[in-house]
Amino acid sequence: MKKNILVTGGAGFIGSNFVRYLLEREPDVKITNLDLLTYAGSLENLGDLPQADRHRFVRGDICDQELVASLLAEDEIQVLVHFAAETHVDRSILGPGEFVRTNIQGTFTLLEALREHQANSGRKIHFHHISTDEVYGSLQKGEPSFTENSRLAPNSPYAASKAASDHLVRSYFHTYDLPVTITNCSNNYGPYQFPEKLIPLMIINAWEGKPLPIYGDGQQIRDWLYVGDHCQAIWLVIQGGTPGETYNIGGGNQPTNLEIVHQLCTVMDELVPDSKHVPHEALVEHVQDRPGHDRRYAVDFNKITKELGWKPETTLADGLKETVAWYLGHMDWLEKVNQREDYKTWVETNYHQREEK
Repeated sequence: MKKNILVTGGAGFIGSNFVRYLLEREPDVKITNLDLLTYAGSLENLGDLPQADRHRFVRGDICDQELVASLLAEDEIQVLVHFAAETHVDRSILGPGEFVRTNIQGTFTLLEALREHQANSGRKIHFHHISTDEVYGSLQKGEPSFTENSRLAPNSPYAASKAASDHLVRSYFHTYDLPVTITNCSNNYGPYQFPEKLIPLMIINAWEGKPLPIYGDGQQIRDWLYVGDHCQAIWLVIQGGTPGETYNIGGGNQPTNLEIVHQLCTVMDELVPDSKHVPHEALVEHVQDRPGHDRRYAVDFNKITKELGWKPETTLADGLKETVAWYLGHMDWLEKVNQREDYKTWVETNYHQREEK
């Protein structure tokens, strides 16, 4: 059965990986990709797409309801997969306004376009919303992992904006009978991730011999999910998830940030043994912690395993090695990102001039 899918934020990290995932595996899928190409989105992420004739890129804003409505009608969209979001916690602390606009107002605009389309045409479009485990807040040592029934207790402007959008999506299911599903994922990593995030930043800095900045004592705990496993889980939920339901997606691991960086350094030592920066672990520097830094995230993903048979296939060790190898093999992509003034200014201001602890 042919399926026309509108992907928002499909030039970003997870969105572009999802586009590739579908084009490689689903020959009956046609994709309309709506992205504003803000700092973390890039057409470079969409180079050399498989079966590119089934992909159409549209540069535009998810807050433009008229544009969204036209795409829903013209491309006869059956599923809308919503990745578009401001996602970096540090940026949300310094400038929360953009997070409120994109993550809350943008999601509202999409839902309104779908509601009006359904009311006018009688045709329902499945809305799948990508969210984060950060909406649940922070866990203390020994506390059980978050489930889909855990209360939302966000601690950063980013997490609060995503929690608000989760509530909006759920409300449109119950109030307007809009077919929706929601997934809350743990920390993603893998190819094409914008290098302000922990793993790619460490890889790039290690390659260049720059400091590897670790917030505070580095004992913050995260669950790490390889982006390819995440894409598979999203597609399973879209195809077989129960409308109105939320599904947690996790990687099944809980290393500290410091452990992650040490693992990355070990991989770098192995893959570039002739580097003058070996051992890369010597580049690690502890810097001042960020405000409101959540101590631990962990999600229980038994629900998606029981209902849809999904579990992560990529071990953390394999995923980190594949990720490092990808970045080392795509220096042209890295060079283009490194030359972007918004990225250079951000990194120099926020990662290289912090007071050491």
